Amino acid sequence: MSAEAHNHDHGHDAHEHHHKDTFITKYIFSIDHKMISKQYLITGIIMGVIGVGMSMLFRMQLAWPEESFKIFSFFLGERMAPGGVMNNETYLALVTIHGTIMVFFVLTAGLSGTFSNLLIPLQIGARDMASGFLNMVSYWLFFLSSVVMVISLFVESGPASAGWTIYPPLSALPQAISGSGTGMTLWLVSMAIFIASSLLGSLNYIVTVINLRTKGMSMTRLPLTIWAFFITAIIGVISFPVLLSAALMLIMDRSFGTSFFLSDIYIAGEVLHYQGGSPVLFEHLFWFLGHPEVYIVLLPALGITSEIIATNSRKPIFGYRAMIMSIIAIAFLSTIVWGHHMFISGMNPFLGSVFTFTTLLIAIPSAVKAFNYITTLWKGNLQLNPAMLFSIGLVSTFITGGLTGLILGDSTLDINVHDTYFVVAHFHLVMGISALYGMFAGIYHWFPRMFGRMLNKNLGYVHFWVTAVCAYGVFFPMHFIGMAGLPRRYYTNTNFPLFDELQNVNVIITTFALVGGAFQLVFLYNFFSSIFYGKRTVQNPWKSNTLEWTAPIEHIHGNWPGEIPEVHRWPYDYSKPGHDEDFVPQNVPMKEGEEVLHH
Repeated sequence: MSAEAHNHDHGHDAHEHHHKDTFITKYIFSIDHKMISKQYLITGIIMGVIGVGMSMLFRMQLAWPEESFKIFSFFLGERMAPGGVMNNETYLALVTIHGTIMVFFVLTAGLSGTFSNLLIPLQIGARDMASGFLNMVSYWLFFLSSVVMVISLFVESGPASAGWTIYPPLSALPQAISGSGTGMTLWLVSMAIFIASSLLGSLNYIVTVINLRTKGMSMTRLPLTIWAFFITAIIGVISFPVLLSAALMLIMDRSFGTSFFLSDIYIAGEVLHYQGGSPVLFEHLFWFLGHPEVYIVLLPALGITSEIIATNSRKPIFGYRAMIMSIIAIAFLSTIVWGHHMFISGMNPFLGSVFTFTTLLIAIPSAVKAFNYITTLWKGNLQLNPAMLFSIGLVSTFITGGLTGLILGDSTLDINVHDTYFVVAHFHLVMGISALYGMFAGIYHWFPRMFGRMLNKNLGYVHFWVTAVCAYGVFFPMHFIGMAGLPRRYYTNTNFPLFDELQNVNVIITTFALVGGAFQLVFLYNFFSSIFYGKRTVQNPWKSNTLEWTAPIEHIHGNWPGEIPEVHRWPYDYSKPGHDEDFVPQNVPMKEGEEVLHH
């Protein structure tokens, strides 16, 4: 930033303190990035409770089909679970809304919304986001889209139930099934609002990183967290508008008689007037966002992990520039691999081979990241706090989930396991569990920065170990029932004697799921009680180098009371010879003759 920009910044800051914040301007319609990050986090946690609760219900249905459960009647009501027995349309609706909530409303908002907002200004040395007002609008659009999605659960015809991918014609014909009615319309409206929120947020993150870095903060001195958030925002700006166009065209097909995605269709003996459209076009548009979305969720988690592993290994991150290049390579490749979701859609085999090639290529930058984490851990002075354990857990699930991606990315192998539980196991490990681990690691690490208090470490250990065992207990066996051919999205498999022997495995998976889900209550108790009663934190509890730990614990709008710190070094000077401490914050000037570590 120029000197002039700095001066303007301080004038603006002084002006900020002339008026006193009211409760509404401080906690509700706040334009302070730190408060907005908390709003995102707490909204994401509430949506997470709903999403995980749904998965508990449909896992019980899969383990004990046709049985009556009072809990079904309690949560779903008589219409959706008559006599406590879940019907098939309810099962499909739960799977649909669970997937939507977890992918978009928990992982996208819980990672990008929370940590991009919290860390971008603090780690680059800025007073706030480029536009505090747009930031506030972005959160409230996200909140509105969450409310609309939850309301869709209560419409009389039932919530959307075409799977979270909402393929037409099931989603395009309101008369197809009851879940194709008003619930589907609300789903589409909710997603349109959500995409508007994501785009506003992403543009804000990009402009802030490019324009508001403090003096000395060159791009090669940025923490890897900021690189990850920055590149994630760029992917979002490129791919989210494509899903918005798909959602708008689908709304027009449903309500205004167009036929973008519908061709010659008969329903209940009636010939519909649609012609010329193609449901496969929708698949292309959906997956053009859907695959980059995996990395919109995963890259922030990987960036958080880079920061936490370096801090808690007490040594510099291995291969800083290689890590940046791998983030950029993953971002680029993620936009040209979407067709691997469509190998059995009648795609030209040559085109399938092109998508196979680009999909297998993405394994290279992913492997670079995995190896760099392992080499950073190697011979480090490891501090195994809960944040570090979740980060190491992420490296584990990223590798195990990624290996099965090699099978699914190969068009000839994918045909055998497409739409089976093998796919469910793969993407839950590599995207769901890995991203959740990154989110938990970030919460344990930056909770003191957000709330000025510490989380209970022992409860954190309980949370990690039970979650880690149950996550593998749920998704590891799914690979085997998938290879045995068990299809996904069937609400019961009792009609197929072929699958009778797999029922016991479903019971084991559900048991692990119920235990793992119940133990998230430990985290919720730890989180909400520590906000009020946790041990007060010191300024820099983890002895970390990045700028956010130089700001005062009391939250002030503007982050630093005086001058913004100037940056003199990269963020990973841990255990550097010639220094008394094993960490050297970025704002500490270089000593005479001190070697600049060349990443």
